[in-house]
Amino acid sequence: MKIEKELLARANNACELSGATAALTTYEVGPDGDGSPATTIVITQPLKDQLTGDREMEPNDWRCLNDSMWSEVEAVKVVAYRTLQQLRAEGWPQDLLDMMYLDESTLKWARAGLPDENALVHQDSNGNVLENGDTVVLIKDLKVKGANFTAKRGTAVRNIRLVHDNAGQIEGRVESQQIVILTEYVKKSK
Repeated sequence: MKIEKELLARANNACELSGATAALTTYEVGPDGDGSPATTIVITQPLKDQLTGDREMEPNDWRCLNDSMWSEVEAVKVVAYRTLQQLRAEGWPQDLLDMMYLDESTLKWARAGLPDENALVHQDSNGNVLENGDTVVLIKDLKVKGANFTAKRGTAVRNIRLVHDNAGQIEGRVESQQIVILTEYVKKSK
């Protein structure tokens, strides 16, 4: 693995975002990542899991971006920008974004990986992004209108479909019946 050795040498055997030296892995920065060192960074597994959605975002884990956003590695700057954009409602990330400078091509790359602000994003009760085919669990008993049953809390709804024109609704099958469920009453199953 020549590329991994090259990345670890560039990163001084530490996460390029946090500086931590344990549980290191690599992360390819898309959307046009080609697996080369120019589009890949060294990162800790917990931070990578948050970027990939395998773990809930913990804003305080990202305070390290205060330093890493000044990296000379473009891929590190792109990840820093995207993560700060995602967390900007916390307050402190907006201050860092106001200070951050990216040249035109790096800014274009960073913005290409961000969701379209006009696109509907379906989120569960914990803020996790839902996609077609996901499995969710009901967090509340729901009386199903037009049917004579109540969908019980803890029921798994597999292979959901997103309602294309309403970010607050998904469709799924409960007790052999296709129903519309409000996203605020589900949590994504891992």
